[in-house]
Amino acid sequence: MTSFASLGLNAALLKALETEGYTTPTPIQAQAIPHVLAGRDVQGIAQTGTGKTAAFALPILQRLAANRRPPARGGCRVLVLSPTRELASQIAESFRAYGRNIGVRVALMFGGVPKGRQARAMAGGVDVLVATPGRLIDHMQDRTVRLDLTEILVLDEADHMLDLGFIIPIRRITATIPAARQTLFFSATMPKEIGALAAGMLRDPAHVAVTPVATTVEKVEQSVIFVEGARKRGVLFDLLRDTTTGRTLVFTRTKHGADKVVRYLEESGIPAVAIHGNKSQPQRERALAAFRSGETRVLIATDIAARGIDVDGVTHVINYDLPNVPESYVHRIGRTARAGASGVAISLCDNEERAFLRSIEKLTRTRVPVMAIPGQARAA
Repeated sequence: MTSFASLGLNAALLKALETEGYTTPTPIQAQAIPHVLAGRDVQGIAQTGTGKTAAFALPILQRLAANRRPPARGGCRVLVLSPTRELASQIAESFRAYGRNIGVRVALMFGGVPKGRQARAMAGGVDVLVATPGRLIDHMQDRTVRLDLTEILVLDEADHMLDLGFIIPIRRITATIPAARQTLFFSATMPKEIGALAAGMLRDPAHVAVTPVATTVEKVEQSVIFVEGARKRGVLFDLLRDTTTGRTLVFTRTKHGADKVVRYLEESGIPAVAIHGNKSQPQRERALAAFRSGETRVLIATDIAARGIDVDGVTHVINYDLPNVPESYVHRIGRTARAGASGVAISLCDNEERAFLRSIEKLTRTRVPVMAIPGQARAA
């Protein structure tokens, strides 16, 4: 059995891991940490929830500690690019937690909050900057951040960056970072465009992978309910009032759709909260906190907002709308059955979505079993 000590991590990091309650590296950590410590570029394929953040944060912190130098004013020694605010916040928190015994300065940059405080945090320079691409570009234009002395670049959830249209901003950002850097590139899937982006950014990378691309979590019990669009809300209500349904993540395709579902459930006596791009940062944080604490057991989310939501104990994922990108289905249902637990994923599919279902089944090489409509679901 591999241990964190056997991977070559120092005593300060081992102590922080012990405080966090982590004892054994996950497969991605065991594979990636030695390469990062050796200074190699890394191309990793890993889903959210595999321990990917620690796989790059731990060895990066060790490299910073071994080669201490003050960052340039307005600059950062390490830049981590993340697609969403939630994921960026979690990554920054991980760096702070793992680096608590090292004395590391971490700054966070994302949209939806005033730029002034972020600019002030960068004024004296930081060791690690975690940022979303759009807000980082804003600061670059304002000349409140410089990247010309950045030593390590991490691109996390690259495939999701593609979905959000961040590829051109990423190319613009990386063009300002020295070519003689270490680059770590992580993606859950590797479509052609992402492969091309990686090829242009990485030098002789070590390849690490866990969970073969497009495999769904083995412990998730999947099913699909064929139902007309007008009856979906009633079916969802019947699924959620079943007492065996615990903490549940419900996915809609649009922000407007998420809000409509929340209103319907609230009116039907089932408390629910929504998280999506139109919500302010405090609203998103409150919704997540209520879901995490169990105060609200139903969270309605869009794909974009859900990236970076890492909540344990999700028993059910319900696809109110099937995603039109089949890889998104893999991401969605991977939110349940974490840490060895089992989970249930139920998809509601109307006639217009049957093509999406066929694409999902082709990608996962799995026929999703059909489930009968529970009870007598009411028309909307």
